[in-house]
Amino acid sequence: MPHTLQRSIEHQRARLIDLLHEKLKNYTVQLIPNLHQRDILDQQLREIFQSIDYCKYVYVLDANAVQLSSTLNRFGADTSAYQRDRSTRPYMQHRSDESCDFNLSEVYISQNKKRPSLTAIQTIRGENGERLGFLGVDYDLRELPHSDVIYEEPSQWRQIKGDPAIRQGLFAQERVESLMDQKIDHVLSVIEALVVDQGVYHFQIHFSSSRVTLWHVDNPYVYRILTMAELADSNICLAYPRRAYFERAIVPHLDIKKVLKQFKALRFADETIYLRVASLNIVNGQVDLNFSCDGTHYIDNREFLAKGLEFWLGNQSNQSSNTCVDIDYAALDKVVDELAKYGCMKVNQLLGQLERDEVPEVLKAYSAPERDYIYQELKSVMEVYEGGVCGI
Repeated sequence: MPHTLQRSIEHQRARLIDLLHEKLKNYTVQLIPNLHQRDILDQQLREIFQSIDYCKYVYVLDANAVQLSSTLNRFGADTSAYQRDRSTRPYMQHRSDESCDFNLSEVYISQNKKRPSLTAIQTIRGENGERLGFLGVDYDLRELPHSDVIYEEPSQWRQIKGDPAIRQGLFAQERVESLMDQKIDHVLSVIEALVVDQGVYHFQIHFSSSRVTLWHVDNPYVYRILTMAELADSNICLAYPRRAYFERAIVPHLDIKKVLKQFKALRFADETIYLRVASLNIVNGQVDLNFSCDGTHYIDNREFLAKGLEFWLGNQSNQSSNTCVDIDYAALDKVVDELAKYGCMKVNQLLGQLERDEVPEVLKAYSAPERDYIYQELKSVMEVYEGGVCGI
């Protein structure tokens, strides 16, 4: 199963809960007799601190989240924290739920050190189950064990809005020919050669400011900037070593030229709505497009090539409706929910029509990006039933 960002977070939190919950619960039993004897309580917390891995601070609060103890840390006891009211801190917001015995907070920025932190709060209960207070343990995120597996970037098409000020003045502007525009074919040929034959695996073209940023397989942690003066000189290729097409690439080398050709087309297709910045990473296959409206799109290279210019520009009369449209995702999610109620067979028919580039009657009022979003969401819904009664 893919390691999505949310799944990675959930997995890490589950590990921490397993590490902490039972251990803290056992400690609270020892604390109950001494909740209002601060010296003894501090001594107990000193022992608890020594036995809890990775922790930064340990303390005890009363039922109103006012501190009953000092704050114990690796250097000893911070007595100034006694009587501190922690009721408004992010990790105490579960307090309204009387039944909650353990809470692992979301990551927050600590008040003093301004570091990403986590707090585990274990409820202290009396013999009759009444809430007597809380045992708190703070962690600096840097010191906690982390998963060794990084999440996978989603591959579906994504659109991110840009600066509203730019969008509002969009139709009062037009493209100004840059130095790169004047030598575009030469520049794109140089880029293709650097990617296919000389080890560049990621590039970003800044058409308007006439520069290219490159990442090379020999030193992937450092990027290189080529200005127009350097790009205009074909000898630039001599500065890069000969390398076979990168073995980790998922973009076929023959498609590099096709992607670059489509970048050029989007740059010159219209004088108002035009491509400003574009990039391709041949390892994850992502294409990044930033238009003159400051809207940004992230899309898989295969989908980018399959859609063609019509998807991005449409008819001359409504060019901005595709590349720069303000998509109301909340409204579209409601549409998806309604369509999902049609049942498996009907939804499969809709998906089939969209895959054949047909526009179903029920979706004719929506723009191409909106239909694409609906398609992706419906497809995700149907994947839940994979192998089930729908036979998908």
